[in-house]
Order: sequence, then C-alpha cells, then structure tokens
Amino acid sequence: MSFNYPQFLWALTALAIPIIIHLFNFRRTTRIFFSNTRFLKQVKQETTQKRKLKRYLILASRLLFLCFLVLAFAQPFLPAREHLTSQRNLTIYLDNSYSMSAPVQEKIRGLDAATTYVQEIVELFPAETRFKLLTNDFAPFSNSFKSKSEIVDQLSQIKFSSTARTAAEVIKRINDSNSTVFWISDFQQSTFGEPLVLDSTWQIRLVPVTFNTTSNVYVDSVYLANPFIIGGEKNSIQVRLRNSGPKTIEGLVSRLTINGVQAATSSVTIQPNSSVETAFDLSGSLRGNNKALFTFSDFPVSFDNEFYFTLNYAGRLRIIELKSQPTLTYVEQVYGNKQLFDFKSYTTANVDYSAFADANLVVINGINQIDQTLGAALQQYLNNQGVMLVFPGTEPEVQSYRNLFALPTLTRVAGASRMVLDKPDFRNPFFENIFEERTTAVSMPAAQKTWEWGMDRSAILSFQNGQPFLSKINNTYIAASSLTPEATDFATHALFVPVMYRVAATGNRQDRKPYHYLSSGLVTVNADSLAGDEPVRMVGEQELVPAQRKTGNKVLLELPRYTVSPGYYYVTHQRDTLDLVAFNIEKQESELTAFSDTEAQAAFGNSQVMVFDADSPQAFSNEIKARYLGTPLWKYALVLALVFLLAEVLLIRFLK
Repeated sequence: MSFNYPQFLWALTALAIPIIIHLFNFRRTTRIFFSNTRFLKQVKQETTQKRKLKRYLILASRLLFLCFLVLAFAQPFLPAREHLTSQRNLTIYLDNSYSMSAPVQEKIRGLDAATTYVQEIVELFPAETRFKLLTNDFAPFSNSFKSKSEIVDQLSQIKFSSTARTAAEVIKRINDSNSTVFWISDFQQSTFGEPLVLDSTWQIRLVPVTFNTTSNVYVDSVYLANPFIIGGEKNSIQVRLRNSGPKTIEGLVSRLTINGVQAATSSVTIQPNSSVETAFDLSGSLRGNNKALFTFSDFPVSFDNEFYFTLNYAGRLRIIELKSQPTLTYVEQVYGNKQLFDFKSYTTANVDYSAFADANLVVINGINQIDQTLGAALQQYLNNQGVMLVFPGTEPEVQSYRNLFALPTLTRVAGASRMVLDKPDFRNPFFENIFEERTTAVSMPAAQKTWEWGMDRSAILSFQNGQPFLSKINNTYIAASSLTPEATDFATHALFVPVMYRVAATGNRQDRKPYHYLSSGLVTVNADSLAGDEPVRMVGEQELVPAQRKTGNKVLLELPRYTVSPGYYYVTHQRDTLDLVAFNIEKQESELTAFSDTEAQAAFGNSQVMVFDADSPQAFSNEIKARYLGTPLWKYALVLALVFLLAEVLLIRFLK
C-alpha cells in the first residue's frame, strides 16, 4: 500500500492524546457516606470491571477513529499492477465494422458500447497522456498522438465502416512495437485472419465486446442460372441464403426489386448453421444495365439485409464469319439480328485480321484449307481465350486443321452415309433453359460426316451410334459435317438457332460480375476506346476518381476501400456510361461467431496480451483503475473513521 500524501502520517502522533486521557483520569473524586457498608466491597469490584471494559472500548474506538481519519487525509492506495510504455502514450484500436452493429444489450449496439469504453480510457488516464485512435477506415487523423479533447471530438464523428480489417493489417498500421495498445473489438473469427506472432515489446490489452447469442441470415451468393445470357432469353436468379446461428429461421420473406420495381417475393425456412437456395424468374424484356436489389427482414442484426447486384446484358456480340465464297450463308442468317449481334463476314481472300481482337466468336464455315497466315492469326486469337466454331468444307485438308486445333486424332471420312442425330442430353449445362419441355419425342436432324476425331462422351450433340457431331475441345466448337444442304439439314432444323445462340453466348468475354465485395482490390471494366486524357469516374452516392490503368480494351480501377460504400456506381467516361457495378459488404462480416477470451489471447500468440473484463462500462472502469491507476483506499478509510466515531457515541450513550 502507498500514500499520495504521506506527510499526513505525522498526525498519527495524535493517537497519544486519548491514551494520555485514559491513563490519567483528572476527574476529582467525590466522598459519599454510607450508613451500611456490609456489601459495599463486592459491589465496588463488580462496578470497576464493567467500567474498565467500557473505557477500553471507548479508547479503542477513539484510537481507530483518529487513525483512519489520518489515513483518509494521507490517501492510501494499492499500486497499479501495470505501467504504460512509451512515455504515457496510448494507442486505441476501435473496431467499427458493421458486425459491431449487433446488440450487446437491449437497444445498445456494439459500437456504442465500444465508444463508451474509449471514453472511459480517455477520462481515467492523467491529463498528460497522449492518445492515438485507430479505426477500420485507417483515416489520416490516426497518424499521430492527440490530446484528450481531440480524441473526444473524434469519437463524436465515428460511424460504421464498410471495411473489415484483419488483425495483421491493424498491427501493420499501428507500426509501433513499443506501445500499449487497447484493442476494442468483437473478435470475429471470420475476419481476424491468421494467428499473429508478436514481438515481446508489444503490450496488447484486449477489450472484447460480447454480443447476445443470436442467429443472423445473410446472402452467401447470387448467380444467374444461365451465366451466358443474351437479351431476350429466359433466365432465373439463384440466391443462396445462410443462417449462421443456433436458431431456426422460419418463414423468412425476401423480395427481389429490379430498377426500383418489385419483381418477385419468396418465403424460406433455414435450419441452424445451414443454407438454402431460392430462385426468381427473370423477364426476357430486360435490356442494358439494370439495378437489382435482394432484401429480407432479419432482426436484430440488419446491416446485411440488403444485397446489391446488377443485371447487365451485354451489348451486341461481335461475330466474325470466315468463308470461301462471297455468298449468303446460314451463319449470316442466324446471326442477322442486329440488336444482338455485330456480324461481319470475310472471305479467305479478304480477311481483316485486326478484327479478331474484339471478336466474341469466329466461325469458320466451309473452308477446306487454312493457310499459314490465317492459321497464325487464328492461333493467336485462341491463345487470347477466343472462342471458335468450325464447320468443315466438303473436302477439308485435315493436316492444316490438326495444326490449328492440336488434335492429332482428326481424320477425313470419305463416302459416309447420312445418320440421324441422337436426342440432346438435357442434363448438359449447354442446353439449360433452351427446352421448355424435356421430352424424347422430338425429331432430330441428320448429317453426313466429313471428318471425325474419335469418341467424345461429353459431346454436345452426337449421332445415334454414339460418335460426336458437335464437340467442344478447349475453346473450339467443332462440327462433324459442313452446313451444305447436301451434307446435313441441321441448318434448317429448329435446333440450329438455339445452339448457335448458345455458342455465341459462351464467347461473351466481357466478364461482367453481377456484384463485387468492398474488399475487391480491382474492378475491371470493358472500354473499347477512351478518347482524351479525362479519367474514368465512378458515380454513385458520391463521385470518385479511382486510380486506374488501361490494358488493351479494359480499364482496371483500384478501389479506395475507405470511401466506397455498399450500393451502385456507374462507371463513366466523359458522357458515356461504360458499366454499372454493385458493391456489398464482405459476407465474412456477417459471421458473428467470436473468439472466447482464451482463444483471443491465444490468437495473438504473445504472453504480454491480456484480456479486460468488459461486461459493463463500470466493470471496465474499475479494472482500468486497478491495472494502471491503482486502487484508491481513502474512501474506505473515511468510512471506517465515521464508523468508529459512531461506535464511540453509542458506547458512551448506551453501555452503562
């Protein structure tokens, strides 16, 4: 025990005063005459014993009163168990991610409780202490130590951050090993990252914000049933919902809104710690860029009850046909819809090789031989992940095609007879959403093989004898016969159009993601031609000019994570809209399972890491005082002094 004012202990010499009064009773004796003294001696002895006991008790009460009164003025305290490093500088990390919106008590959010803990720290430490307040935004104000008043002003401006930080990112940002760090967080397992190995000079003090046990539903993923979508085709949206809690969620009502208009609703029941899928059919009339919003009502955790995504239908697909003669072909007819396709046809004598770079699909139609120049251009196109469809000529030179496809099993077939194609395999994803009714009672076209390449059990279309008619080998679709009427009636069959459309759709290399997470470092946007030096902008709730670089026909945008918020952003250049992108909070933020105190301490991997009791602000305040400021005892001393003063009064008044 120590004293703030030890000089007051000299006053303990005053304890001699009641002792002197007790030893030297200066009261004058009074002589009393008795008529009968037979029993006087016995009565006198009994009275003297009681009187001595009373005087001793009163003396003890007086001594203890004076002793504790002197100690109260000396202000005793128990010394602090810990001391600050780095000359009374404190670093405070406040986790303000969206997971901190979960309730810790009724109507009290985790961030509100964490802010209260920061206020307790700031108020309890001496005025000369300097503080550095760090949040998930990694804002510039956290670069230096500040006074109490500055920290209080910053606390009033703290709001939820859409950025989740791992423990390693926070440690790297603090970048000061010789520092005492108060780490106030919910210690989510999903966002903590890899276990840390810290230097022994780190003084980490963990302040866990503990939530009530609750279930939380969030969107795990959203995807199109047919990712290779062309405008006008039927499609559906698949939404996977996950329940990350111990309670069953029954009858959860969800809604799909497209461009501000409710499109569909659904109701699902989700078992504890499991997921379920729900589907919504899409209208075939959607065109261009569309804002889609999936919402549901899940309380008390509601920060992830909205999920933003886009339905961006590709512009016209670029189709190039290479043919031997300048005549109208079936390929030109099927891709003649100018709203969907930008079609160009070249003969082998007049090919624009530069057009290959932007093509979604190159169709080789009826060419017997691939010369060296054309072969090199097509090989480069395939190396750039281009998609090619090949219908051979009536007398193909097989070796040139072998070199192009790297397909040594390709051989010429002479004098083959026509064979009917087998029914499509409806389980093949290629035919998803093509047939309204999956029935085997459908007539199929016939074809005469021009070449073959062996058996292919995964062929898209096959003859009835099992040999392939249309196969996909890497990025190349290869047909077994030419499209001439003499070779096949496939081009005039009802199956021809959907197959050709689906092949064209697989060549859509624009790679438009329906949504991005805020943790995405880069967003890729297609841009055919950007004139001038004006940068690409992102326009949403605010207008941003991200760091960017152009690569070929794409623009790579580096996201400013602390600025972008969940929602939609139009990517614009001058007056043109290049794309519509949607951003959401990382789904890991919705997994509220947290480390226990022991697990959190072990995750930091350092014996200098200690955990504070943060069940309530009062408990946290008491522990802060005990650890860093010591435990003051003067109040207890004053109370005891008053107790013994009262005891003295009661002894004098009632003890006869």
